[in-house]
Amino acid sequence: MADPKADPATDRDAIRDLLACYTYNGDRGRVADLAACFAADGVLEYPGNRPVGPAAIAASLTSGRRDPRLTFVRHHITNPLIRIDGDSATARSYFTVHSNFGPDHSGTYDDKLVRTLEGWRFAHRRVRIDWQAEASLFAKMATR
Repeated sequence: MADPKADPATDRDAIRDLLACYTYNGDRGRVADLAACFAADGVLEYPGNRPVGPAAIAASLTSGRRDPRLTFVRHHITNPLIRIDGDSATARSYFTVHSNFGPDHSGTYDDKLVRTLEGWRFAHRRVRIDWQAEASLFAKMATR
């Protein structure tokens, strides 16, 4: 599927856009749009969960109980390190999350990406939590 005219700079830009789409849609509660960032058999691995495919990812993210005090959430991604190899790529990024109570948690996204007919999509996203505030508005998440 590799385009012989593929440009690494264009691919990197498209991957950075995918990273941002995931974050913006998640922060705004647009779970279906967030799940659409994954390939048909894409995996979202986060503490205690490993749903496969967009429908299962959306179901996983909408299950459970959200802390009613949580009225504001923003994920900030920094330092995306992107490596492209034809129709696949890897990315590693730091993230930090702020809620209406301040800094909430931070960690690392480890991504495997694949070029699809719809563009770049996550084949596997692993979310690792490195730090979480004692008063976090998110359920306590396992670390590393």
